[in-house]
Amino acid sequence: MDENRVRWNEQHKALRSALRDPARLAEAKQLFMQVHAPLHARSVSAAPGWNYAEEIWDGLTEAEFRCIPAGAEHSIAWCWWHLARIEDVTVNLLVARSEQVFTQGGWAARLHAPIQDSSNESQPAEVRALSEQVAFAELHAYRSAVGQRTREVVNGLSAADLKRKTAAVDLQRILDEGGVKPAASGVLEYWSGLTVAGLLLMPPTRHNLVHLNECQLLKKKVRRG
Repeated sequence: MDENRVRWNEQHKALRSALRDPARLAEAKQLFMQVHAPLHARSVSAAPGWNYAEEIWDGLTEAEFRCIPAGAEHSIAWCWWHLARIEDVTVNLLVARSEQVFTQGGWAARLHAPIQDSSNESQPAEVRALSEQVAFAELHAYRSAVGQRTREVVNGLSAADLKRKTAAVDLQRILDEGGVKPAASGVLEYWSGLTVAGLLLMPPTRHNLVHLNECQLLKKKVRRG
């Protein structure tokens, strides 16, 4: 593992510790901003230094973005969609108990995607259709808008918010709004056991890193041919 990801993991561990202590709220927010910044386009945070999302997006062609390499399950397009939708529904419907970025600003029409859910439990044909149809530049812009909204939400959290457990009514809202398909209800069960602090440690941070690692490998595979 390269030194940037080693450092990121250390910061994520520090975030986990800070989130446990209400007296360390300001520190927890600062650490969250640090671990979240490199996972999105630099325009989202304007943070200097290493940026994993930029590293992957740099020089990426639309053909590379859409390609599912031999032996792989996903494309970079699928990963970008999945990450954006998961972060959007968890941060905005579960943490902020507000509105999805997706449902504002006409994103559904702009993205030209054949689905609106997170694409958990999608079949290979569905992954291919999404990879072929979703708008290249617009998906990048949507994911950046989600990242910016996440930072606004986290900045506004209180110590009491961090302890709040995920509410069943909010999980049902994700289903009602089509954020997750019924066949993927297992992910809702997982989120049901988390507090707001627990959610911050996964969908907008660790989950992003996991799939950016996948994107890095996909980019290499596509370019090897």
